[in-house]
Amino acid sequence: MDRKPLAGISRIRKLVQSGWGILQNGWFAGFASGEIYNGPLKKFCVPGLNCYSCPGALGACPIGSMQAFLTSRRVRFPFYVLGFLMGIGVLAGRFICGWLCLFGLVQELLYMIPVKKWTIPEKADKILRYLKYVVLFGVVILMPIILRDEMGMSAPFFCKYICPAGMLEGGIPLLILNKAMRPAAHFLYIWKLGILLVVVVMSIFIHRPFCKYICPLGAFYGMFQKISFLKLHVNSDSCINCGKCASVCHMQVNPVRNPNSAECIRCGECVKTCPAGALHFSVREQKSGIRHGSRL
Repeated sequence: MDRKPLAGISRIRKLVQSGWGILQNGWFAGFASGEIYNGPLKKFCVPGLNCYSCPGALGACPIGSMQAFLTSRRVRFPFYVLGFLMGIGVLAGRFICGWLCLFGLVQELLYMIPVKKWTIPEKADKILRYLKYVVLFGVVILMPIILRDEMGMSAPFFCKYICPAGMLEGGIPLLILNKAMRPAAHFLYIWKLGILLVVVVMSIFIHRPFCKYICPLGAFYGMFQKISFLKLHVNSDSCINCGKCASVCHMQVNPVRNPNSAECIRCGECVKTCPAGALHFSVREQKSGIRHGSRL
């Protein structure tokens, strides 16, 4: 197999991920002062998972913003956040996961550490993939609405108790940079640090485990894969059924059988590795002989 095109798209994608990560966390004064940016840009969401409390964060995390609406004393429907996320989902599906997610990049870099990788049994893997939908609908949406205190308030359960990206981008830097916050680092801080460490270790052996099994944002975008404008198309007349596209997919998707799977992160590695040129991304409807649906 020719690895040069594959390596090329992988390098380009990592540069884009890195550049976007720097751009959305570009308030460098925050890293110097240990304080969070609270300017006008924080009223707007970034498209990917990015902690609001990161010292350099210029925008708000969409999952954090959604929970902010749901945890207030008077539950407000997150029209802005849902509209923003649905717009991205309809346009590009999980493209954000593959090209603009900083925490996804961190996991990919960890996976490059040369050790023997783990293979999750297929049945267990299929079941675990549904966990991120449980996190999305159960932890992100329902728990803040149902579990409320005597004052009618609730907690942002995902952000507060689970999100490892929040600990990596916000919790650790703030504790290092801001001495006044260090006395507050008790059990909850240790708990979330433990979750982050588990994800870090798992990422060395499993490709993007957080994205596959836990991330609620990936679950949300994945629901739009089949109807998004950006689609992966398969030319069935050109396809030679060699299986190379499926063999290079770290998300365990078979692009020929299910080109727009909810698990596909639009990384493009299958397109570049196809020896027959039978795969390509497009936002246009295709002529007969080229399909973009799914077959399980």
